[in-house]
Amino acid sequence: MINEQPELDEAAFWFDPLCPWAWVTSRWLLEVEQVRPVRADWRIMSLAYLNLEQREDKGLSDDYRALMEKAWGSVRVCAAAAEHAGRDVLGPLYTAIGTRLHNQRRREDPTVITEALAETGLPLSLASAATSTEFDQLIRASHDEAFNEVGLDVGTPVLRVGGTALFGPVLRKAPRGEAAGQLWDGLVMVAATDGFFELKRSRDSKPSFE
Repeated sequence: MINEQPELDEAAFWFDPLCPWAWVTSRWLLEVEQVRPVRADWRIMSLAYLNLEQREDKGLSDDYRALMEKAWGSVRVCAAAAEHAGRDVLGPLYTAIGTRLHNQRRREDPTVITEALAETGLPLSLASAATSTEFDQLIRASHDEAFNEVGLDVGTPVLRVGGTALFGPVLRKAPRGEAAGQLWDGLVMVAATDGFFELKRSRDSKPSFE
């Protein structure tokens, strides 16, 4: 008798590599894959596009505006990589970039992108996409798929659960093992509730990448 593998639920996850909160949530989703029949479907969004072009409130500080301009770089490289090798490469590439940006705290290191490309077996020439607008329309299209559902008053991460796109969960630290699965179960129940919009509390600590 052949043992049939359970059908996996696709969990679309939109990320900007620069966001530390999305990074923590993405590590939780990898844990969920180990304890629930779930497969992460990695998608790109852009904090730069959201904050510099979409939102009507342009009251950004000079420092934050500069950070947003810089944020284009890594997500453009992700878009170029997906165009080159297919969207399945986004998960490994995001892990390679995010580990360096967040766990290793190398946000100002210009070698992060080329190292991440090398680790995932991608051409180093894709690094040139960081300063090119060639793939911006692909980024906007992926981004709009999520934000047309959740609205512009949220950020990243955006996660689609059971056909419903939600902002979050925003986590200080990624739950592991069965705790990760239980959080997923709760989100499934919330997402299935007709008319559900929001749960939130103020953040009082920085993200932990342990």
